[in-house]
Amino acid sequence: MQPYEITLELDKVLEHAAGFTSNETSRRMMLDTRPVTDLADVRRENEKTDDALRLAMQFGTPPFSDFRDVCNRVTRAAAGARLSLRDLLDVTDLLRQVQALHNWYGHCSETATSLDYLFSLVTPLDSLLTTLERSVVSEEEIADSASPTLSEIRRKLIRERSQLRDTLDKMTRNKSMQKYLQDATVTLRDGRFVLPVKAEYRSQVAGLIHDTSSSGATLFIEPMQIVEANNDIRLLESREAEEIDRIVQKLCAAVGEQAETIRRLHATCAELNYYFAKANYAASLKAVKPLIGDDGVIELKKARHPLLDQSKAVPISLELGVAHNALIITGPNTGGKTVALKTVGLLTAMTMCGLLIPVTDGSRVSVFRHILADIGDNQSIEQNLSTFSSHILNLVEILNIADDSALVLLDEPGGGTDPVEGAALATAIIDTLKGHGAKVMATTHYQELKIYAADTPDVQNASCEFDTKTMSPTYRLIIGSPGKSNAFWICTRLGLPWWVLSDAESYISDENRRFENVISRFEESRKALESEREEAAKLRREAESLKAEWQEKRDNAAQEEKEILERASSQANRILESTKAQSNALLDELQMLRREKDKADFSARVTAARSAGTATLRDMYKTANPVIGSMDENGEYVLPRPLKRGDRVLIADLQQEAVISGEPDGSENVFVQMGVMKMKIQVSRLRLLDTSKTNPQSAGKKKKSVHQVSAKVERKGSMELDIRGLACDEGVMEVERFIDGAVLAHMGTVTIIHGKGTGLLRKAVQQRLSRMKCVKSYRNGLYGEGEEGVTIVTLK
Repeated sequence: MQPYEITLELDKVLEHAAGFTSNETSRRMMLDTRPVTDLADVRRENEKTDDALRLAMQFGTPPFSDFRDVCNRVTRAAAGARLSLRDLLDVTDLLRQVQALHNWYGHCSETATSLDYLFSLVTPLDSLLTTLERSVVSEEEIADSASPTLSEIRRKLIRERSQLRDTLDKMTRNKSMQKYLQDATVTLRDGRFVLPVKAEYRSQVAGLIHDTSSSGATLFIEPMQIVEANNDIRLLESREAEEIDRIVQKLCAAVGEQAETIRRLHATCAELNYYFAKANYAASLKAVKPLIGDDGVIELKKARHPLLDQSKAVPISLELGVAHNALIITGPNTGGKTVALKTVGLLTAMTMCGLLIPVTDGSRVSVFRHILADIGDNQSIEQNLSTFSSHILNLVEILNIADDSALVLLDEPGGGTDPVEGAALATAIIDTLKGHGAKVMATTHYQELKIYAADTPDVQNASCEFDTKTMSPTYRLIIGSPGKSNAFWICTRLGLPWWVLSDAESYISDENRRFENVISRFEESRKALESEREEAAKLRREAESLKAEWQEKRDNAAQEEKEILERASSQANRILESTKAQSNALLDELQMLRREKDKADFSARVTAARSAGTATLRDMYKTANPVIGSMDENGEYVLPRPLKRGDRVLIADLQQEAVISGEPDGSENVFVQMGVMKMKIQVSRLRLLDTSKTNPQSAGKKKKSVHQVSAKVERKGSMELDIRGLACDEGVMEVERFIDGAVLAHMGTVTIIHGKGTGLLRKAVQQRLSRMKCVKSYRNGLYGEGEEGVTIVTLK
């Protein structure tokens, strides 16, 4: 019997997963992975893969490179062997990989994972890595920085070669020498600098002959003037080679000293790459870790075959080992029966290999000691085996192995022989396997097996759905319902003549025809119930959506109500502070009048104070209610007077202020100016604002005849006093009164606006402030506060 890893195509899954590895060692580990039968080991391997997936999703996949297996090479180095520069570069690459993994893990959170023990073994060899990176440039070159001696030798070589080239250049530029030379080019022969001399002038150039051209017309002569310099260069080159050999030996010894650590680091990096490759493969399948047990229970939810296109694969859901121990799958050819069979077996094998599987959360997979599969056509001409014979040989082996920890997958058992005998044989085989305690899944076209599944308590029917309207399978697996083979439908689609099909139908027995009709009615009832269930689910989703929408609106209304109350409370507090300050000012005025009651103009002052008090109370009322107007008996807003050009109004539904820029027309519409925008709007949407404020159009036409002092709430919660235009003594008097009122109102900071002008008023005010005991400090305004035109006073 063919190994189930091949039958279920587990080898192809591992090949796909191996594509996510970065080095040959990890790739071999993936391809050599085999299902494990120990429950603890399976759970541990799945947990490692799942932890790798979570780490990769949270912090990105670690930076893995294509590092080589250097274990044998470092072992040879430990034994004293000399490594090549290529070997040393491979060791360097591995140590860089170790450093990268160490740095990556250092940026991860401290959440414990099952991979922590592997990362704890990733200990960088910083000193060795630095030495190798500083010393080895390429497969053919050692860096100057490998040792001070090598650096000094190479500096001398550069200097000597440069001097020698200068000497040769002078010789080639010499007029008398040029006629002896074949060309003015300096070349090398046996590592020594030579000149190409014409053969006929050999006696004219004193020196050593090192080579001759192929034609004999040119001799390569080392002039006697440079023989000593060439000797020095050759000596330096010899010293350079000796120093390089010493450096390489030292590097190999350093690598050999760390041979055991390097072998461990290589194994650890390869293993980490192995688990993260599993994780990345799982991410490509949108796979998850199932619940894993060894009780023989399989419960797959929306499972997809991993080798199919995941965007097109139709998911299946099924359970085995809970209410029934055998599942009989029926349906048309090419309807997905064998795919469903392979999906269950393959996902079980993948789980036992520590791979996550493409299912949804809540799926369960059991660990089996044996996965036994007889799928496909195993006929063999060489062994003189028919299809039926090969299946029987497989079934014999399965019956000998199957026990209570076996998953058996049978594709059309009993096929390839007489249908009656084949159906009876298939029924007996499934019964025997159940008797051994095995979990069985089988596909079939036999009516007898459908009836057997319907009559046997722990056996269940399932079918691959076939859409008779489109004449094609849907690949959906329907649990609890036997399916029809739909052979006649398929033959019709493929073009078999109708009279042949009609003749074929006449040979079907009445019993089989009645059974098929029962299946058809059952299928129709199932589809009707599914349609009703989908409609009910749709209505439930709509109801939940409406409920969520209503809940959101209610929450928004509650939040809006809260914000309105907060704004109202804030505005009330501001009005209260303003009212408190103005009432304190009235009390100060009364106190001053009480002190001056014996003066001649006392009566006039009382009258003026009463008028001022009335005006102040009116201003306080307007502050509390800025929209001027009244309500009629129906609760509708009524303008206190007709609107006119220049009135400030509030657009009620927009909560925007505007200015009337025209007269109302006969349709109760009027033009308003809102910023730079002019628009026509209905008068009913407008509310007249405080008319006591200066009309912006007439403000420029009025000329101040009386200096007024006003106290008002500042933008930031302090008070302002405007004394611009007052004489120094009048301004100081108003400042004293204002400061007294601010102290009574418990204000911390006030602003006095005196303007810049000549600076006399500012000077007089600040001199008086410096002598007032209730003043803690004062300063000129900053940029944006009015600068020298204002004084900011901090009160005690």
